[in-house]
Amino acid sequence: MIGGLLSTWPARISALVLGLMILMALLAPLLGTVDPIQLDPSKRLQGISADHWLGTDSFGRDLYSRVVYGARISLAVGAGTALLAIVLGVFFGVLTGYFTWADIILMRFMDGLMAIPGILLAITLVAVSGATLTTVLVAIAIPEIPRVARMVRSVIMGVRNEAYVEAASVLGTGTWPMIWRHLLPNTVAPLIVQGTYIFASAIMTESILSFLGAGVPPETPSWGNMMADGRQFFLLKPELILYPGLMVSLTVLSVNLLGDVLRDRLDPRMAKRL
Repeated sequence: MIGGLLSTWPARISALVLGLMILMALLAPLLGTVDPIQLDPSKRLQGISADHWLGTDSFGRDLYSRVVYGARISLAVGAGTALLAIVLGVFFGVLTGYFTWADIILMRFMDGLMAIPGILLAITLVAVSGATLTTVLVAIAIPEIPRVARMVRSVIMGVRNEAYVEAASVLGTGTWPMIWRHLLPNTVAPLIVQGTYIFASAIMTESILSFLGAGVPPETPSWGNMMADGRQFFLLKPELILYPGLMVSLTVLSVNLLGDVLRDRLDPRMAKRL
């Protein structure tokens, strides 16, 4: 399985980049040289030195340490958003795909939720609830839930009338054992692919929210906050935005490329073309 997924160089490079990002996030306390939130106005906007490998920002904070610790925030938001959206999306998708009464009620609510721009909904929720990591994660996940629910619903509705499902029903299989054993396994492959795209989208959205001042608290070392802090000094010191922007781009690109590979391998129609 792994060998098939990494059969192309783009997939191998993407997996390597993503693996390094995860390793950097896990080992941030060891890789960081100084406290990422430590202020030192006397060293503001300094260049590369032995003490500060990537220089300092406008508050004298070490850029290298903030980039390293920023991986924790971005990857945590990406993974948490994907997990929350998939869990709730599967729950609502199963209800609407298997039970007609739930489909009539819940899908109208999901349609209305999808009509609201995701970034606008996230900004509103953060503004109302306050800027914390948990609030940002939930605010980003909510717009993704209807998309997952609709996908799961379509899979469930497509297989619930299959012969093996009807045979299980005739043999007396209960509703929830039927869903768990015979219907949910059909959603695993599309959910894996969908999860990668949600992961990448969440990282981008968190960066946008932080850049706009509606993300995690300003003192938190996130890539979005770093770009927000550095925009006033872009002409003087463009690396304040370049470094975190490059990390966001590499992470999102690697996740999206792996998602494309997973789609090609897990979708039978695409697999026949390979």
